[in-house]
Amino acid sequence: MPLKIVCTGTWLYDGAVDRPVDIIAFEYDWWYSLAAKDGLLDDNEQPTPLGPDGCLYYVRFQRALDPSEPTWVDSAGYQQLSDAMAAAQEKVVGKIHWLR
Repeated sequence: MPLKIVCTGTWLYDGAVDRPVDIIAFEYDWWYSLAAKDGLLDDNEQPTPLGPDGCLYYVRFQRALDPSEPTWVDSAGYQQLSDAMAAAQEKVVGKIHWLR
């Protein structure tokens, strides 16, 4: 099943090499689902509530631009796209150039 890539961008690794980044949206808490599948949930642990758009947004560097499942995410889930974009920016040196 293809992923829903909602935002893409590029940033300069080591100030010289263009690298991609994207933001994907899931209608569930990806980390909670992974822990549930692996039997690693804490007692009374609950998934992160979905945002107003009915999804959570996740940053991907490792699998950026790859629309296939399974995937890996490189951030927590964020209820707002802008929060995911800000989290991505905090992980790199320099500026991410977003191409919505």
